[in-house]
Amino acid sequence: MYTVVGAPMTRSFRVLWALEELGQPYELIPALPQSPEILEVTDSGKVPALIEGDAVLTDSTAIITYLADKHGGLTAPAGTLARAQQDAMTQRFLDELDAVLWTAARHSFALPKDQRVADVKPSLMWEFNRNLNRIAPLIKGPFVLGENFTLADIVLTHCLSWAFGAKFPVDNQAMLDYGKAMRGRAAHQRVAALTKT
Repeated sequence: MYTVVGAPMTRSFRVLWALEELGQPYELIPALPQSPEILEVTDSGKVPALIEGDAVLTDSTAIITYLADKHGGLTAPAGTLARAQQDAMTQRFLDELDAVLWTAARHSFALPKDQRVADVKPSLMWEFNRNLNRIAPLIKGPFVLGENFTLADIVLTHCLSWAFGAKFPVDNQAMLDYGKAMRGRAAHQRVAALTKT
């Protein structure tokens, strides 16, 4: 049994979704960033953390990659061209979507008030949509890499949901349709239900 430390409305959602898709049991310790619960397991104070035995893993993408490799699902095999393509798309989503959203979040609540620049947000919204419009034609459909749901879909869908929550307008209809289809997955819905409790 795994233990996940992190609130479902954070990047912890990615880890919980991967565990649900893989059918792996877990215990959830809801914890916000910098809370006592997360600081007990990692001095960074960042969520999520995955505890397996005495080991503590951090970073949502590193964790879901580990889980996918270990349980033989949600990923192309290591050393294959398909894996390289999957990793390239995942990294692109992190660089061009996640990083933009996190910059907006830092300037909304994470940075000290005297370091926040509210005027940066319109530029970030423009950048997010520009990047999303460049990514959309690369989706081989119905999933990022074609016929197989992978961890790349988890990262992309989470970024789309995060954008919605952050009130970033998404103009690309194909991406809106994709996100709606991914959120309809049973495993996603089980994790989404955790955010309401």
